Amino acid sequence: MIIQKTENSRISTFDPNNFSFGNTFIDHMIICEYENGKWGDVKLVPYGPLMFTPAMMGVNYGQACFEGMKAYKDKDGQVFLFRPEKNFERINKSAKRLAMPEVTEEMFLDGLKALVDIDRDWIPSGEGMSLYIRPLIFATEEALKARVANKYMFAIVATPAKSYYTEPVSVKISDHYSRAASGGVGSAKAAGNYAASFYPTQLAIEEGYEQIIWTDDSTHEYFEESGTMNVFVRINDTIYTPPTSEKILDGVTRDSFIQLARRRGIEVKIEPIKVKDVVEAQRNGTLKEVWGVGTAVVTTVFQALGYNGEKLALPRLSDEESYAVILKNDLVDIQTNHAEDPFGWRVLVDHVLETV
Repeated sequence: MIIQKTENSRISTFDPNNFSFGNTFIDHMIICEYENGKWGDVKLVPYGPLMFTPAMMGVNYGQACFEGMKAYKDKDGQVFLFRPEKNFERINKSAKRLAMPEVTEEMFLDGLKALVDIDRDWIPSGEGMSLYIRPLIFATEEALKARVANKYMFAIVATPAKSYYTEPVSVKISDHYSRAASGGVGSAKAAGNYAASFYPTQLAIEEGYEQIIWTDDSTHEYFEESGTMNVFVRINDTIYTPPTSEKILDGVTRDSFIQLARRRGIEVKIEPIKVKDVVEAQRNGTLKEVWGVGTAVVTTVFQALGYNGEKLALPRLSDEESYAVILKNDLVDIQTNHAEDPFGWRVLVDHVLETV
């Protein structure tokens, strides 16, 4: 790895009590270029602009994918990653689906650890605080030709993060738009998936909702995801979540919730969820909660479902009654080293660059 430390650190300007998530970037980034059929050296460099033109193929033809993950700092100042091997596996799954070169485990994991280590002072500590990390791969070849590109970049950037979506939200069950289609790229974290979701989400917001529950593209009879999150439904004391597929992303937080619930003895059924069954459960009082999970938000609890012009209210459970909150707390306690980690999910980031 080639390391170029910044001579102009901005850490003195960072106020952990007053910053904007997604717009505040740490001092460094990881970059690695692919050309002539192979990846070059991984470079840790000062964060900043890169030289590209509007003819860059990633912009024109959409060969771009990314991951979302976090680093956490405990009360003793130790820094941890959470299940990074899952993000490594998934970024390569996305790259393969988009006909891009896969990255090596050394590039991905060593790059992550080096970046988090050198900028560990940027990781805020305290409840709900973390460092959000964005690994990405995109085509960089300068060519207006609709074909697989010959040049790519792997990069990792990061931004301090704090809790958001803390209050329950209202979501509209989509009866027209879908996030992904059979045979498409729904199981990949393709950049274009998110662009395609913005317009339907805007329409839902105009109707008084904060988000959308996406339904299947052919019949709109089954739950798939919610916004940029996997979705969970609790009917009585059983949790339901759709199986992953070529249309549904294999979320790391989703998998963690399933394992944590089963460890608590909560029944989890991974099966298709019919919209009509959820609506019926709401009407007969057996629908206890619906929530979304994802890296950035961890958990977002829903307070109402929009369906056929109606806004169907959900019960407001206490933190002690809510499976969503209980499992979120279990997960965050492991991530932040407040609890034992029986799964081996937590990865300590050593001070590997102290002497650099």
